[in-house]
Amino acid sequence: MALSMTTLAFAQEAAPATGLGQAWPNATDVSTNAHYHVYRFERDGVKYIQVNDLQGQVRAAVAITQDAMFALPVGTDAQHVTILTQPAPQDSTQVVYQDSNMAVAAVPQEDGSVSIMAMMADCTDPGQCTLNRVAQ
Repeated sequence: MALSMTTLAFAQEAAPATGLGQAWPNATDVSTNAHYHVYRFERDGVKYIQVNDLQGQVRAAVAITQDAMFALPVGTDAQHVTILTQPAPQDSTQVVYQDSNMAVAAVPQEDGSVSIMAMMADCTDPGQCTLNRVAQ
């Protein structure tokens, strides 16, 4: 019986994040900004980053592969996603997610929408990455 409970506990810990496109997905909030919830999903070598507001409303999502990044048709601000190839202006951005491969920022707009900017990062240490470092 103890073996079964241990196996079950291990299976629960290894369960992948699910719920891309949902207000409160079964995933850890990995946001670097207190004004947003950001969820990360991975499947078949593709990483998905979903940005929600504090009320759980899905704002937008992006996906990244080894050498491409693209916007997903998910969220109320899906049409406001920009994939950057050059650094974003620092004064107006709010970084909401960052890792060694990418950075995602959200910029609230006067009309209540949120512009999402995503870029591939040229960084080997996520603690040292900034939104200004992009793939060359």
